[in-house]
Amino acid sequence: QVQLVESGGGLVQAGGSLRLSCVASGRPLFADGVGWFRQAPGKEREFVGVIQWLDSETRTADSVKGRFTISRDRAKNTAYLQMNSLKPEDTAVYSCALCAGYGCVSVKAPSRYASWGRGTQVTVSS
Repeated sequence: QVQLVESGGGLVQAGGSLRLSCVASGRPLFADGVGWFRQAPGKEREFVGVIQWLDSETRTADSVKGRFTISRDRAKNTAYLQMNSLKPEDTAVYSCALCAGYGCVSVKAPSRYASWGRGTQVTVSS
């Protein structure tokens, strides 16, 4: 069974950058996707982006397109979320989760993901 642990969150000023990490343990990821989600207080969980492990194909939400980039390091079994030009509205708890199988770049619904990490807080001050 795969376990995911996020890290890298923190407090940053608007316009700044952060890189989040999502380390997978339990088995090497292969025919999987790793999705990133965020949830702000009082709001529903929001899809941020996903990476298909095998070929590194990615998809990001329109709200972060051009600012956030997803990548992965197969040797470290780790996915990354590089966040640039951060805005106060990006403030949320960011979590990663596992999508089993191929075709994950078309999967945005949280219900299709499993093995959720606990999340890491990102706070962007104005």
